Amino acid sequence: MDHVPKEVRSKIMAAVHSRGNTTTELPLAKMLRAAGIRGYRKHWPVAGKPDFAWPGRKVAVFVDGCFWHGCQCKYLPRTNTGFWRKKIDANMRRDRRVARSLRRDGWIVLRIKECALRKPSSLARIVRALGIAK
Repeated sequence: MDHVPKEVRSKIMAAVHSRGNTTTELPLAKMLRAAGIRGYRKHWPVAGKPDFAWPGRKVAVFVDGCFWHGCQCKYLPRTNTGFWRKKIDANMRRDRRVARSLRRDGWIVLRIKECALRKPSSLARIVRALGIAK
């Protein structure tokens, strides 16, 4: 049983945005600026609209929220579990489809989970993909 009324839950879920997320996109943007990595474009109009893209180098970075993209660090809600499992599985299938499409077009695709975002290895993966010396 949800601990908030249906109308309140609906407003909470409607407030979840796919852009400018304070737990995924904004922290990575801050890390990139601090590392002096420039030249990215946000939501470049290619398959999946990557959160960060370097079109000239064909590098796309997606920063995935753990819950929405099926990370093992998050649990499914106890109510309406079937719905959530189906929703998250569909998100993961879409992620794979988008990555395949971009790779076919010659892009390097990186997916960084929210829980791994602040690890130094995440920034190192981006630097390596861009082929820049840091």
